[in-house]
Amino acid sequence: MSIWVDGGLKDTRDATVSVFDHGLTVGDGVFETLKAVDGTAFATTRHLRRLARSARGLGLPEPDLDEVAHACAAVLAANPAPLGRLRITYTGGPSPLGSDRGDAGPTLVVALAPSSPRPDSTAAVTVPWTRNEKGALAGLKTTSYGENVVALARAHQHGASEALFANTRGRLCEGTGSNVFVVLGGRLLTPPLESGCLAGITRALVVEWTGAQEADLPMEALEEAEEVFLTSSLRDVQAVHRLDDRRLADAPGPVTAKAMRIFAERAAEHPNP
Repeated sequence: MSIWVDGGLKDTRDATVSVFDHGLTVGDGVFETLKAVDGTAFATTRHLRRLARSARGLGLPEPDLDEVAHACAAVLAANPAPLGRLRITYTGGPSPLGSDRGDAGPTLVVALAPSSPRPDSTAAVTVPWTRNEKGALAGLKTTSYGENVVALARAHQHGASEALFANTRGRLCEGTGSNVFVVLGGRLLTPPLESGCLAGITRALVVEWTGAQEADLPMEALEEAEEVFLTSSLRDVQAVHRLDDRRLADAPGPVTAKAMRIFAERAAEHPNP
């Protein structure tokens, strides 16, 4: 397998970064995950724009998006796969052992891993920890994923594939790597960006393509919802058939099934919407 590291493709055995890289030592980095089908990445332009926004928000140098796009194309061409997870990682680069950044410049890594089609529905759990909607990293897709690792491990312990967070105000926010939608009274709703959730690429497309509305929702909305589904680059639109101990009968329900169909059709028509 070939991986792009700082300017060129390298074999997996030679694809290394410094042990002093700020992304490793303090999580000073941003990333994007794109779905790749038969060598074509989905929604590349949107992902690269978000990478740049996250980098600016973290105070990293502006990434050269032409270089990033070239690196993605090179990795996809070198690693043929019917379905893959394309990961772009952009960090503060080699730095002192502390929070101060060094002056060596950022690190860019692009890698591809094979993926499997997701099932139409999954289980999720809620967790007692919160997202800080006022935090310095709120809304940025950074490599500081320790909270997500802990929460996802809790989900796996309960036979689920995702964990859902409230924010500090007790409002519904997001999953560890997904956005959440609920159907209440037949209306398709999702938390607003002000909740602290990530501006998901799939989330935005579902809102655009289905007419879903943003709504400030209490966590209790999950208990009342007729349907719940998750969105992410690799999940696309995925129904939730169990949330904690609650079973949602006949998942995917009619609203979710429609969203799944619309997303699949539009995504097939427009690989870079």
